[in-house]
Amino acid sequence: MIEMIPSLSVVLAFALGSIVLAVTPGPDMALFISRTVNFGKTHGFMTVFGAMTGVAVHTMLAAFGISMLILAAPAAFMALKIAGALYLVWLAIAAIRSGTGLSVKKAAGRTPSLGNSYLTGLGINLANPKVALFFVTFLPQFISADDPAASAKLVFLGIEFLVISVPIVIAIVLGAHWLTGTLMKSPRVQKILNWSFAAVFAGFAATILFAEARK
Repeated sequence: MIEMIPSLSVVLAFALGSIVLAVTPGPDMALFISRTVNFGKTHGFMTVFGAMTGVAVHTMLAAFGISMLILAAPAAFMALKIAGALYLVWLAIAAIRSGTGLSVKKAAGRTPSLGNSYLTGLGINLANPKVALFFVTFLPQFISADDPAASAKLVFLGIEFLVISVPIVIAIVLGAHWLTGTLMKSPRVQKILNWSFAAVFAGFAATILFAEARK
């Protein structure tokens, strides 16, 4: 059991990197805030849960080398990039047309199910090749290539990332929920934020399309 635990210096260094990544704005963070402001903190938490499930999947793929295989196949990686970009474009359009970006005003019959929020969070990470790139390029930097327990240690670091990032994104959800009351008082602010988040999603989509796998 002890073989899967990296040295303390590695654990601490990876913890610092995980904190930086968790607080860095990205499409998943935009989605967490969006769902929370629109539909309440329960939907925000379910979106977080879905996104973290996606992180767990990428961790296992990286640990067992499947992600590397995908990134080594240009056609497969391009398909993944296009899927991720199209998904973010869809979120951008939804932010403008149906108020699922950051509009606080709720339309009757438009509140999604908790399962929908979970799947949306799952999709935004599974369809994002940059998440795969992170786990394929960042995680291995903390593991020796000739370490016989490399796969187990990669899984440990993936779990560490979840343990560190979940409280941070939960705090973000709670902060967004607290701000909802203020945002509801200003339709103009709602509209500005709606278009802003649409731009964020579209911007990340463009970034993904131009992303290149490291050789």
